[in-house]
Amino acid sequence: MSDRPILVTGAAGFIGFHVVGRLLKEGSRVVGIDNLNSYYDPALKEARLDILRKDPRFRFVKADLADRAATASLFAEHRLSVVLHLAAQAGVRYSLQNPDAYVDSNLTAFANVLEGCRHAECPHLLFASSSSVYGANTKLPFSVHDNVDHPVSLYAATKKSNELMAHAYSHLYRTPMTGLRFFTVYGPWYRPDMALYRFADAIVGGQPIRLFNHGNMRRDFTYVDDIVEGVVGCLDRPPTDTPPVRVLNIGNNRSETVSTLISLLESSLGRRAVLHDVPRPLSDVEETCAAVDAIGSLTGFAPRTPLAVGIPRFASWFLAWRDNVT
Repeated sequence: MSDRPILVTGAAGFIGFHVVGRLLKEGSRVVGIDNLNSYYDPALKEARLDILRKDPRFRFVKADLADRAATASLFAEHRLSVVLHLAAQAGVRYSLQNPDAYVDSNLTAFANVLEGCRHAECPHLLFASSSSVYGANTKLPFSVHDNVDHPVSLYAATKKSNELMAHAYSHLYRTPMTGLRFFTVYGPWYRPDMALYRFADAIVGGQPIRLFNHGNMRRDFTYVDDIVEGVVGCLDRPPTDTPPVRVLNIGNNRSETVSTLISLLESSLGRRAVLHDVPRPLSDVEETCAAVDAIGSLTGFAPRTPLAVGIPRFASWFLAWRDNVT
């Protein structure tokens, strides 16, 4: 890897924090950017940053990528080796309440990053896409060769738009780009807006869990260390096609029910859940599962962390974090 720094956007976020930690451990210099918005408790983001700042090879910049001038200045100031764009407004259901946040963070900000990469002649841009782009696809496992023209949420539509925007820029300017479709990532330092965190919080607090479709929803739950392995494996492998652009799934290649997830949480937390069945929202699909043959062929990636191993690790962190903030 080049001795020039790697830019990681969304560095204070859940996945960004873990990726930056891995890069620093491997000896890379990292410039991290985040706007530290209040979508969820900024204290969690600051706690992640406190850990990363202990390494002198990490430099943090607080800025909003939707600010065109700030983004241009970022690229002008640093001669970067690779750009890893993980910043985004996340959350499927939140997109029903606050669509403007998704336009600003997922479309405008991504356009500014593309422009930055173009003018800086970036050797490789990797960006976070999502399994949500598969929408209501019923063919499983989801393959990168499947049609993804029918998103069922605005969040999914913005992620599909990112892939199209990347394709256009790669075609026009020959910038190598890799879109990474993440599948239901979980683990320590998790986001409190996500189902697993909310389930754990409800179980510990003796509150009911709103359970969709009697717990029969199925997800490809992917442990964050496996996600990081896939991301890092792609950094030095830019696409060489014409145009040089591709999308890859990173997932566990296994679908599990939400009921299984809750059972493992109950065992790990030592308490029973109180369940309250509610209808499935139209924005939620019934099942996801990732075909990972493409990234496996490219990098040797293979998921290594089953749910029965990952959930206890998350639960251990969750209890420690909860004790710290209460």
